[in-house]
Amino acid sequence: MDTLLAVIAGGFIGAILGFVGAGGAMLSVPILLYIFDFTAIPATTGALAIVLCAAIAGAIPKARAKEILYREAFVIWGLGLVTNLAASILAHKLSDQVITTGFSITIIFAALSMLQKSAEQEQRRMSPGVLVAISLGIGVITGLFGIGGGFIVIPVLMHAFGTPARVASGTSLVVIALNSITAFIGHQSHWDEVDWKIPVVMALSAMAIASLASHRQSKSNETTKKAFAGLLFLVAAFTLLQTWA
Repeated sequence: MDTLLAVIAGGFIGAILGFVGAGGAMLSVPILLYIFDFTAIPATTGALAIVLCAAIAGAIPKARAKEILYREAFVIWGLGLVTNLAASILAHKLSDQVITTGFSITIIFAALSMLQKSAEQEQRRMSPGVLVAISLGIGVITGLFGIGGGFIVIPVLMHAFGTPARVASGTSLVVIALNSITAFIGHQSHWDEVDWKIPVVMALSAMAIASLASHRQSKSNETTKKAFAGLLFLVAAFTLLQTWA
């Protein structure tokens, strides 16, 4: 039964990453916490592995279609390395209650970002100041909560720089993959605390679906984003209730 649940959960995570370009860890962490009874740090560690695999699988069709801004993706990852690794080390010293509360607050902001409407505007490159600020912020949330940061990358690219949705999604997937592997290495001291059977099954399922969903992503996915935002609000509320009840 656990294996079947892991396959279904992984497929759902892969679909979200493929269609939206963000949100995999925001689902992976609570699924591992509340369905498979992981504790906070093993859940964030396992989620990083799942999302890393799914993001790579989802990025491959985007790379073939030339829908990735590589400069932005690698600069965001590179500048965020310090805060990513520092936050990963800090996470080991925080209580489960602090981790899950911070995670819940973060996904509330993620949900709000998904509700922003896309507007047609001229595409331009990110300014150095914006790149630095985004990179450092994404590094922190990835290291602390196992979240890849796509929910920041996508709206900034689309709303501030006029990037088409498919390109913003592809760039986000690369950022998520790079940040996830960095944070996963930062969590190395906790690898042996994770029961890897469930995350591995979820990762394989997520990879298959993410690749398919990324290839079939429509140009306009506003309905998908709104539905996902609603789901994130519910996940945040449930996580806060479980943490403080």
